[in-house]
Amino acid sequence: MGVGRADDQAGEFEAERGRLFGIAYRMLGSAAEAEDAVQDAYMRWHGADRERIEAPRAWLAKVVTNLCLTRLTSARARREEYVGSWLPEPVRTDTGALGPLETAEQRDAVSMAVLVMMERLSPPERAVVVLRDAFGYSHREIAAVLDWSEAKTRQTYHRAKQHLADERPRFEAPAAVRADLLARFLAAAAEGALDRLEALLADDVVTWSDGGGKVSAATRPVHGRDKVARLLAGLIERFAADADMRVVEVNGDPAVLTWEGTALTSATTVEFGAEGVVAVRIMRNPDKLMFLRRQASPDA
Repeated sequence: MGVGRADDQAGEFEAERGRLFGIAYRMLGSAAEAEDAVQDAYMRWHGADRERIEAPRAWLAKVVTNLCLTRLTSARARREEYVGSWLPEPVRTDTGALGPLETAEQRDAVSMAVLVMMERLSPPERAVVVLRDAFGYSHREIAAVLDWSEAKTRQTYHRAKQHLADERPRFEAPAAVRADLLARFLAAAAEGALDRLEALLADDVVTWSDGGGKVSAATRPVHGRDKVARLLAGLIERFAADADMRVVEVNGDPAVLTWEGTALTSATTVEFGAEGVVAVRIMRNPDKLMFLRRQASPDA
C-alpha cells in the first residue's frame, strides 16, 4: 500500500473517530473500553480490502457496534465480581467528547442515570437504543448493522424502551436550574447544615460509591434522606479542607470534581427529581477517573 493511500485511509478513520467513540462509550459505559474498541476497529479498517467496502461510514459503525457487543458479554461477567457498586465511567461533555448534546434527549442518553439503567438491557437491546436514540439510525440501518430483519429491530427497540420506561422518569430542568440546585446542595453539605441538606433530598434518595476495591468507598448503596445527608456532610467535612472542588459538566449534567493537588480523587454526579435529589453517584475508583483526569485539570 502506498504512503498516500495509507494516509487517506487514516484520515478517513480519524474523521469518524469521535462518532465511533460516542457509539462505543454509550454501549459500554466505559471510556477506556470505548477507546480500546475504537482502536480495534482501526486495526480492522487498516487491514480491510477497501475495494469491498461500499460505505465506509456504515462499515465502521457496524464493526464498532459488534466489537462492543462482544465486549459487553465479557464485561457483564467481570461486573458480577466487582467490589462494591459499579458505576459508569464519567466523561466531561462540555468539550464535545461525546458529540453534540443540544437537546434534552441527547443529554439524557449519556446521563449517569440512563447509563446505569442501560445495564439492565441485553447487549443487542442496548445497541438498538444507542443507534436509534443517540445517532438517529433508521430501523433499516440498524438491521444492516446487526444483520437482523427490520421487524426484529423494531420489536427489540420497543421492548428495550419499555424496560427503560418502567424506571423512574428523569427530571428535566434548564441547565441553569440544575446548576443552582447543585450549588445549594454543595453549600448545605459543606456547612454541615443538615436541615437545609435534608430539605433538598427526596425521601427515597440513594447514594452509590464506586471505589472498585482500590480506595475507601461505601460498598453498598446508602438509602434514605437522613442517612444520605449525614454521609455527604461527613464526606465533605473529611475531604474538603485539603481539596479543590470544581463544578463542570459531566455526562450532560453539572458535577463536582474533587482534586487533591494534581490528583483527581472523585467525581460526584447528582440526579434531581421532582421531589429533590433522588440519587448521588460518587466515582472514586482511580482507574475509572483516568479519562476524566486527561480531559480536565484544576486550572481548566
